[in-house]
Amino acid sequence: MAKRAPPPTPATGKPALGERPLLSADQADELADLYRILANDTRLRLLHALARADELCVTDLATAVGMRPQAVSNQLQRLHDRRILAARRHGTHIFYRIADPCVPSLLDLAWCLVEETGGAPEE
Repeated sequence: MAKRAPPPTPATGKPALGERPLLSADQADELADLYRILANDTRLRLLHALARADELCVTDLATAVGMRPQAVSNQLQRLHDRRILAARRHGTHIFYRIADPCVPSLLDLAWCLVEETGGAPEE
């Protein structure tokens, strides 16, 4: 049976994972760094809030996740430094939005995986 080529990644139009060359050591290290940034419950909640609303100011995000604005701002800065988020100033408010089109798909796939594999392991 012939192997079918997977479709392009919908969010980016890039080749599907199976069609890309094997990760180099440097690429794997960069990917691990990205996962370390994303491996934080607060940052994941902030990204989900932004995916739901498109754009929010720090105060609204703080209210959404039940944290102080300064603490939220610190987390947002880490995501902004990695270019996952974009920011714009409007008066005294800074509004954030997801800049990378892969992020909502990644969150959706990760949540799907958790739902499918979550819970206690079977014996």
